[in-house]
Amino acid sequence: MDLTVWRTFVTVCRVGSLSAAAADLNHTQSAVSRQIAGLERQLGVPLVERHARGVRPTPAGEVFRLHALATLNEADRAVRAVRDVRDGVCDRPLAIGATPSLSAGIVPEAVRGLLEQAGPVRWSLLPGLSAQLHDRVVAGDLNVAVVTDAPPGLAVDPRVERRFLGLDEMVVVLPVGHPRAERRPVRIEALADETWVEDNDGSAALLRQHAARAGFSARIDLAAADLPGKLALVATGHAIALIPGVLTCALRADVTTMPLVDPPTRGIYAITPRRAPHPRAVPLLDQLATAFASVRPAQVAHQPPESDAHATAPGTSRRHR
Repeated sequence: MDLTVWRTFVTVCRVGSLSAAAADLNHTQSAVSRQIAGLERQLGVPLVERHARGVRPTPAGEVFRLHALATLNEADRAVRAVRDVRDGVCDRPLAIGATPSLSAGIVPEAVRGLLEQAGPVRWSLLPGLSAQLHDRVVAGDLNVAVVTDAPPGLAVDPRVERRFLGLDEMVVVLPVGHPRAERRPVRIEALADETWVEDNDGSAALLRQHAARAGFSARIDLAAADLPGKLALVATGHAIALIPGVLTCALRADVTTMPLVDPPTRGIYAITPRRAPHPRAVPLLDQLATAFASVRPAQVAHQPPESDAHATAPGTSRRHR
């Protein structure tokens, strides 16, 4: 397939009009129409549909648009990398992976510290679950992955180096105004009658284990596709949830957190390949350790900004307030 045609399709979806896309790409409208029609023939499915004010992607077209956009972005990065080598600048991109909660918290903070210390670095961030990220480090797709030992745990693999960053205490997240929301730690059994939501098996296993030790079975009646979906169900009052303490500094304003007595914990690790490590990996590991230490106060209950004049802004640690 011709990536030029993919770019035309993505542009049509972005501007919502064949004529506007033609102007944006410096093509004729008939050329744009022919490219879209040819792409539809190749794929065997309609990709766009007309409406009163232009065109929009069909359900199949929207799926293709997302993949096409990712492919085009990667192709552009490949071209830039080749040109850098041609121009005598051979700076390997730093590919970082992290679990969703760490992607939202300590990893962006650590990368900021790395850029301030080392100057411009081309980098990318791939969220994923710990096992998936481990496999991508081994495969050479990632230079650093920030993972956890939450169930099912981390594989012992001689092909990777593992650096322990610290223990993260889990906290309970509730909607603002929840009658049980308190700043002081509570025992998990006080929440035995609550409905819980979870978005992955590891977090659900931690919750079940902690509840079982307290003598009850947690009612995980709702499942979310991802972390934002999980927090949305909490914010709208449908459930409460167990979340990593490191995430507290990046929470939305319509939820609050409550610490637990003797909370479940998970270890946070950075893993790197033993062979051909990236030259910026070690400085990044140091920044990750600093960033993790700075968000440990996140285990204090999170309060929305409008109800707590001293609340920490999302993405800012209390240490640097």
